[in-house]
Amino acid sequence: MNEISVAEARARLAAAPQTVLLDVREDHEWQAGHAVQALHLGKGILERDLEKLYPDVTTEIIMYCGGGFRSALTCDAARRMGYKNVYSLIGGYKGMTAAGWPTTRCSLWQTYPVREIGAWQSTRPVATELVWHGA
Repeated sequence: MNEISVAEARARLAAAPQTVLLDVREDHEWQAGHAVQALHLGKGILERDLEKLYPDVTTEIIMYCGGGFRSALTCDAARRMGYKNVYSLIGGYKGMTAAGWPTTRCSLWQTYPVREIGAWQSTRPVATELVWHGA
């Protein structure tokens, strides 16, 4: 399994904006708070929906959960599906917030954005609140 540190994830996302930051936690965890640039695809539906959202198995995907265990499992599942560039974020969401990663939380129901032909679209209105952790 490929693991990646918070610092490495920041660097990859900055260098390659097409890299996907994927939150694989449960819906209620996502709604309580998530990384600003993250997309949401819960562990329970990842195998069903990953290929629909990212048909290119060479897409670079950094997955995170609460602390790193579930994202390790989802990376393993994605690899079995043929994905070649998937990484589990060491420390997960807890590690991100400890490192000062900007987060947001849902004040209304928010669905994950879908990337289509380079454009971001959301299936429902989004209302979020930006939360900064650390200095």
